Amino acid sequence: MRTYGLIGLPLSHSFSQTYFTHKFEQLNIADAQYKNFPLQHISELSDLLRNESGLCGFNVTIPYKEAIMHYLHEVDDLAQNIGAVNCVKISNQKLIGYNTDVFGFEMSIKPFLENKYERALILGTGGASKAVAFVLSKWNIPFHYATRMPMAENQIAYQDLSADNMKFFQLIINCTPLGTAPNVLEHPTLPYHALTEKHFLYDLIYNPSQTVFLKKGAEQGAHTMNGLKMLALQAERSWEIWNS
Repeated sequence: MRTYGLIGLPLSHSFSQTYFTHKFEQLNIADAQYKNFPLQHISELSDLLRNESGLCGFNVTIPYKEAIMHYLHEVDDLAQNIGAVNCVKISNQKLIGYNTDVFGFEMSIKPFLENKYERALILGTGGASKAVAFVLSKWNIPFHYATRMPMAENQIAYQDLSADNMKFFQLIINCTPLGTAPNVLEHPTLPYHALTEKHFLYDLIYNPSQTVFLKKGAEQGAHTMNGLKMLALQAERSWEIWNS
């Protein structure tokens, strides 16, 4: 039995296992399974590899997209450039890291980037934000990060964001886990009242389908999109990598 899976913490919100199980059923793939592997610490990866002898590859989610890189034998050039890995292929006992978040994010948001956004605001500075930043740079869209503790010139503290800032950042992408089920009432702290119909809010979260972040944006007339399409796109790219 070929085993694939997802590592991270927590994983109760994830649709990945359901997505791949449904995919295997649709394609009549009887010799493959997809499992969740919640790891309390990334160091538990060695035990997982030892106990799951049929493991052929796995996805990586919060909070290990950066930490996983220290455990890999090889890293794809794109993932190395980004500094985050969310897909690992196991080949000849070697762990090879890739980033499929870039593909998923770019292909899902591409139709909306045709209307040029002057500036973007990325919420969070973790592994997922690195893939988003890569895509925005590719599309020549300047961006800043919103974070609790700014440590770089292009980072802004949440508490310092004003209504005037919102005029400049018309594309806002949430790369934090705030609002993920079961903590559905959590949301990034923003001056939501300053949002307009000119704004586009993209949330990498897909469970729930409408986070408080998206709901507050929609209430102000902003266009909104969750991360479900991104999940499907990056999952299909992962499947291609595992079977290449």
